[in-house]
Amino acid sequence: MTVYGVHTGLQNTTTDELIGLWRRIEAAGFEWISIWDHFYAADMTGGAVCLEAVSAHAALACTTTRVRCGSLVYSIGYRHPAVLANAIATIDHLSHGRADIGLGAGWSQLEYDAYGIPFPAVKVRMDMLEEGVQCVRGLLRDEVTDFKGDHFVLTDARCEPRPVQAELPIWIGGAGEQRTLRIAARFADGWNIPFIAPEVFAHKRAVLAERCDEVGRDPATIRRAVNVGLAWTDESLRAQFGNMAEFVRPGVLTGSEDQVLDHIGRYVDEGADQVNIAARAPFEPEALERLAVALKLNP
Repeated sequence: MTVYGVHTGLQNTTTDELIGLWRRIEAAGFEWISIWDHFYAADMTGGAVCLEAVSAHAALACTTTRVRCGSLVYSIGYRHPAVLANAIATIDHLSHGRADIGLGAGWSQLEYDAYGIPFPAVKVRMDMLEEGVQCVRGLLRDEVTDFKGDHFVLTDARCEPRPVQAELPIWIGGAGEQRTLRIAARFADGWNIPFIAPEVFAHKRAVLAERCDEVGRDPATIRRAVNVGLAWTDESLRAQFGNMAEFVRPGVLTGSEDQVLDHIGRYVDEGADQVNIAARAPFEPEALERLAVALKLNP
C-alpha cells in the first residue's frame, strides 16, 4: 500500500507557521512528515533564513501524534554520527516510537563554506556517508558499537536510553548509481530521491535492485520513496522553488486533479512505495488538503 507524506522545508518560515502546517497535514490524513537539513535556503539564492533540522525534527515529534516523523536527509558532514544517533534516539522517545532518520552525503557547498565546514570531494563525502550510516545503525540497534574507519571511530560506544523502536528506520537519500545506491542496498531500510520524472525513478529503482542482488538482499525490504513538488499553477511553482523551478519541474505535480493523480499513479506503477509532497514556503496548506481529498486519504 502506497504511503503519502509531506516533506516540509525549513526556509523562509517560522516555528509557529510550521507547527500549524504539521497539524493540518496530519489532520488531512497524510502518514508521513519530514524535515530537511540545511542552514541556508535550498534554492540557490544564498538566503540564510532557515531553521535548524534536529530541533525542528524534535518539534515535529512533539507536535504530531500519528504520522511518521522523518528527515530527508541529514548531511553526514554537519554532525558526528554519534551526536546524531543520540539526538534521534531522544526524538524517538518524544514521538513515542514514530521517528525515522535519513542520511546523505551533502551537496550545498554554499553553507559548508559559510560556516567553515570542510567540503571535500564527492568520493570523500561518500566515504563519510558509508562509514557514518554504519555508526548510526550500530548505535541505534546494538547494545555496544565498535567501529574504526578513516573518518569516524567508535570504541565501546553506547546510545542510551535505547530508541523506543528496536529497529528505527534508516534512510539513504540520493541518486548516485555507483556509491549511493550501493550504500542503500547494504545499510538502508528506505531510499529517497527527489524531483525526477517517473521514468527516471523507474531506472534508479532498477539500479537499486541490481545493487541489492550484488549483496544478496531482497530489494523489497527497502522502502522506495520519491519527493515531488505540488503546484496547481506555474505561479505557485516559481514562488516555492525560485531559481530551482526549472530544475525540479520534471518532478512536480501540476495541472488538473486528474492529471495530478495520473502523475502520482505513474510513480506508483514504477515501484514507488511512498510519495512525499515537497512543500516549502510560501506554504499552501489548502493545496495539500485538496490533494488529500483527491487521494481519498482517511484522517
